[in-house]
Amino acid sequence: MSSILNYEKEVSEQAINRRTTIEFITIVNDLWYEKSIELVLFRNSLVDKRASEVLNLINYAKEFIEKPISIQDALQIAKALQQIKLPSSKLDIGKLAYECYLSPKMATNKVQFVKKKLEKAITSLEIQPKDVVLYGFGRIGRLLARELMSKMGKGSQLRLRAIVTRGEITPTVLLKRASLLSVDSVHGDFLGTVQIDNDRKALIINGTTVYMISSNQPEDIDYTAYGIKEALIIDNTGAFTDKIALSRHLKAKGASKVLLTAPGKGIPNIVHGVNHKQYHPDTDDIFSAASCTTNAITPVLKVLEDNFGIHKGHLETIHAYTNDQNLVDNMHRKYRRGRAAALNMVITETGAGVAVSKAIPALEGRLTSNAIRVPVPNGSLAILNLQLRTKVSKRSVNSLLKKYALEGDLVEQIKYSMDNELVSSDIVGSTAPSIFDSKATIADKETIVIYVWYDNEYGYSHQVIRLAKYIAKVRRYTYY
Repeated sequence: MSSILNYEKEVSEQAINRRTTIEFITIVNDLWYEKSIELVLFRNSLVDKRASEVLNLINYAKEFIEKPISIQDALQIAKALQQIKLPSSKLDIGKLAYECYLSPKMATNKVQFVKKKLEKAITSLEIQPKDVVLYGFGRIGRLLARELMSKMGKGSQLRLRAIVTRGEITPTVLLKRASLLSVDSVHGDFLGTVQIDNDRKALIINGTTVYMISSNQPEDIDYTAYGIKEALIIDNTGAFTDKIALSRHLKAKGASKVLLTAPGKGIPNIVHGVNHKQYHPDTDDIFSAASCTTNAITPVLKVLEDNFGIHKGHLETIHAYTNDQNLVDNMHRKYRRGRAAALNMVITETGAGVAVSKAIPALEGRLTSNAIRVPVPNGSLAILNLQLRTKVSKRSVNSLLKKYALEGDLVEQIKYSMDNELVSSDIVGSTAPSIFDSKATIADKETIVIYVWYDNEYGYSHQVIRLAKYIAKVRRYTYY
């Protein structure tokens, strides 16, 4: 009989949790679409999420911080946020709930508690939105377009205004571009609307006009003719990778800054969260977001170098195949990459070991690196075999990385995984460029082997957007 009563109690409690979650979701979306206040849960987006997704994130939060945080706690804080006048901002409701738990007396009045925690936000200045042009529309370009348009909100930050490609913009081309943006074999359907306007040669994304511009020469474009001013040009083509070539973008009317989504020569190579503050948009006009692998390993290496010291090490990346490889065996300018990408593991080179030193100069000459392309379309893994200057244990390494994933300057970059069953498909869609696999850590005195997963498309794209916001000076107040 008691088991039946327990079952009925469980059914009742889960129904209450679902209703609470729906109420919470409504507040999350109202804050975002009405006030441009974005709520996240330990860096996981909450906008436009289903109830089951939110509850799963709550369960992750409980395990991550080892505290009994509930959906009811999150709802109370969300209601308090509704009662406060805040500027456009990004707030981690998980951290606020965690701090509530740690200070129960102070948190009895949730509105006053939240006001105290966010007093800097209340006095911060509103930002001025920035026009953005995507130069190129391949894998990264389309993911950037999806994210920029999904997180447009009231248009208070980055505004995607145009996309530049080669070749004539015909109705057929527009239709194909719209289709590739709408559906994706790896990342699924775009959760928005994409229509075409043949007369204006534009895509209408979520009801907003984004012009398609044809050009082979970046300096020949007059962006002002499309109402675009002082734009940030995000170059996704890979065709221009040094300062001289990228400077051509700045000769176009209406362009003011350039961001390359690949390693660059003679320009700042930046891993956001690690070295972006060493360069300022008031003094620099051209930036590089480095590579996906560099963005994956650099945050973790910085943590280890700052706390334990790294004597030397080797990096091996197990990387998803890319469009640079052949689908079937054929001629290729590089050895091995000519062999069928979906059928072979392919040894190739990576410059990530050297590239890290551009963000962390202390590591120059200390890391070797290599890469193996494997038959998966997305989702990669970096294996770091390191000789430290300090004796460590698996527990001390994991505890350190967990601390940095919870607080500090790298919370957007490092995600701490506690999953015993983590595989590459699980990390597809992660916004963090570094997913630290705590279960896989190996430590033997000064020698450690750690495993860092990364979505080499989606996670990297979010790093590009973080850097773009910094360059455009539209970074909102954040509370992490």
